[in-house]
Amino acid sequence: MSTAPPPTEPGPPRPPDFTEVQAGPEFGELRRSYRSFAFPLTVAFILWYLLYVLLSSYAGGLMGTKVFGNVNVAFVLGIAQFVTTFLIAWWYSRHAAAKLDPKAEAIKARLEGDA
Repeated sequence: MSTAPPPTEPGPPRPPDFTEVQAGPEFGELRRSYRSFAFPLTVAFILWYLLYVLLSSYAGGLMGTKVFGNVNVAFVLGIAQFVTTFLIAWWYSRHAAAKLDPKAEAIKARLEGDA
């Protein structure tokens, strides 16, 4: 009787170690790129929104000032909230396509290449 171990067959590929990837410099750079864009813009938009709410609550005279016809400052600033939201979304999509997506694709390709 032979005591040699049975031949091992290659099993399924080992899944990538996501904690290694997360701790790596490539992922850290991706996270920094995202945070350096998203956090300041989020803070700026929240401050802009709170300014609008505070002006609406405490500066009724200013907000009621007619700009032209029946359009007042409150209406203009309210519409500006929507415009700002769409501009930020557009700006983020451009930023993601230019800076984030290539880095994420490189990480993904490396992970899938290992599998």
